[in-house]
Amino acid sequence: MAAIEKRQNADGSFSYRAKVRLKGHEPVSASFERKTDAVEWAKKIEAEQKDRRYFGASKRHTLTELIDRYTTDELHKLKSAKTVGARLDYWKDSIGKRLLSDVTHDVLMKARDTLKATPTERGGKVRSGADVNRTLAALSSALSYGTKELRWIASNPLKDVRKFSESKGRVRYLSDEELPKLLAACKASASPHLLLAVCLALSTGARKSEVLGLCWKQVDLKAQTALLGDTKNGDARTLPVVGTALQLLLERAKVRTLKEDRIFPPTARSTKSEYFDLRKAWDAAVKTAELEDFHWHDLRHTAASYLAMSGVSPLEISKLLGHRTMAMVSRYAHLAPGRKIEISGALAARLGV
Repeated sequence: MAAIEKRQNADGSFSYRAKVRLKGHEPVSASFERKTDAVEWAKKIEAEQKDRRYFGASKRHTLTELIDRYTTDELHKLKSAKTVGARLDYWKDSIGKRLLSDVTHDVLMKARDTLKATPTERGGKVRSGADVNRTLAALSSALSYGTKELRWIASNPLKDVRKFSESKGRVRYLSDEELPKLLAACKASASPHLLLAVCLALSTGARKSEVLGLCWKQVDLKAQTALLGDTKNGDARTLPVVGTALQLLLERAKVRTLKEDRIFPPTARSTKSEYFDLRKAWDAAVKTAELEDFHWHDLRHTAASYLAMSGVSPLEISKLLGHRTMAMVSRYAHLAPGRKIEISGALAARLGV
C-alpha cells in the first residue's frame, strides 16, 4: 500500500515523500519535488514487488503442485474430503501440467465446458450443471488457498468464470399408497437391518450416513433419542427414536454383542466399510414395492413432506432435519397450503378484518 506525504522543506519549498508498504517486503520510501513523480514511483515499486511475490511463484509452480499442496494441508479437514479429492483429480488430469500463470480465465472456461460435455462415470448420463459447479468449487478452494495462504498467485482466476444454472432440486416422496408397499417389502427382506434403517430414516429424516453410522453409545432408549455429533454441516443434532424404529431397537438391544458398538456393523468381509452395505437389499425392496425413480435420500424428502402436510412449521422441520438455512426447507412449503390458510385466518381474526 502506497502513501504520499506532503512535506515542507527548511527553505519553505515543498516536497513529496512516497512510502510503499507491502506485506512480505521491507518498507521503502523516496522524496520528489513533484507529486506526480512520487505517485508514479510508488506504482512502479508496488508492481515490481507484486511481480516478485506472486508472478515469480506462479511461473515456478504447476496447478498439480498447488492441488497436491492443498490436499496435504487442507483437504483432510473437510467432511467431504473423498468427494472433493475426486473432483480435484479431474483438474489435475485435464490442466494440471500448466503453470499457474497459464491457468487463465479462458483456459478454465474451456475446461469447464469440456467437463459439462463429458458423460458421468456412472451410467454415462448427461452431466448436470450442479455437478460441474461442485467441481469448479473444489478447484476454487485450492486456488483460494494458493492466493491467501501460499501466495503463489495474485488472485483466484475462477472468480469470474460463470457457473451453470441449477434446478431447484427434486422432491420425490412416498405417496399414501407407496409407503405401506415399501415397508412390507423391507419387512420381507432377508436383510436383518433394512426395516430398522428405513424406519429410522422415515421417522427422523436423517441422512443415510447418519442412520447407518449410528452407535449404541449415541442412543438413549429411555429418553427415546439419538445424539448425532458429527453431522454434514458440523452441528450436533438430536434425533427422536419413536414408533416402529424404537421397538426394533429395543429388540435388537436385547441380543446385541457388547464387543460391537455399531448398530449396523459391516460384514467380516467388508473390512474397509464403516457400516453395513444395504444397497442390494434396498434395491430389491424398491423393485418389489414397484417404486419408480425412488432413491434412499427420498426417505428424507418423505419425512419432510409428511411433516409439512401435517402443519409442522418450516423452522421446526429445519431443526429436525439439520438444515442451517430455511432455503432447503422452502421446497416443501407448497405441500401445506392449508397451514397458510389457517395462519392467515388467525391474522384476520386478530385484526378484525
